Amino acid sequence: MREFALERPTTLAAATAAFNAGGEAALLAGGHTLLPAMKSRLRMPETLVDLSQVAGLTGMAVEGDRLWIGAMTRHADVAETATALPALAEMALGIGDQQVRNRGTLGGAVANNDPAADYPAAVLALDGIIQTSRASHNAEDFFQGMFATALAEGEIITRIGFRIPERAAYAKFRHPASRYAVVGVFVAKFADRVAVTVTGAGPGVFRWPEAEAALSASFSVAAVNGLVLDAADLNSDIHASADYRAALAGVMLGRAVAAAA
Repeated sequence: MREFALERPTTLAAATAAFNAGGEAALLAGGHTLLPAMKSRLRMPETLVDLSQVAGLTGMAVEGDRLWIGAMTRHADVAETATALPALAEMALGIGDQQVRNRGTLGGAVANNDPAADYPAAVLALDGIIQTSRASHNAEDFFQGMFATALAEGEIITRIGFRIPERAAYAKFRHPASRYAVVGVFVAKFADRVAVTVTGAGPGVFRWPEAEAALSASFSVAAVNGLVLDAADLNSDIHASADYRAALAGVMLGRAVAAAA
């Protein structure tokens, strides 16, 4: 790891100014992806802008039909206090281990958009709105493939709004070491529709239309019994083949529906 300047701004404006001051800069939230990349010299920023002291980026509140959570809210806090959205709290409790949950942040995970991360599945299924220092993004347009999002250079996520469903649940088959999702499925039932999203199986989070159609007709385990995801565009690696992930998605779907129902 080479030398770098560390900035610890206390306002969003100061954080933006520090990032744009010149040279290569990086934003630091929890650091679980950035710091290992710096140690291995895959990332070598000249300036590191620590967002942990920026006011207004933590906490949560229900506004209308949405639960809004600050981007720098830690996984552990989501797990303990997101009582308005139990499925999200349970998801947060299953991220990494206690050390990871005590440092990792909601906004950092969503901005990173790891294809095996948990939060993107909830953001997409729950009609997420990602508010930033520059704009407001809908989840459908925000996630753009492996590690790619709609965020512009230096754009900082400030908070994320999750639409509160009638019922919801998340089930994942986790990697035993990293605890990332080999396959994870989030199911949410609203008064007007059902959403089903999948993470870990492909190059990024995506919706499962066939599962949504089946559950819209009958929100029950029986309605999706035997449903298998199309393996054509799924990942195949040392952890699992595309066909295995396709079948596993069906199992996780059934478990999520059972938990929600």
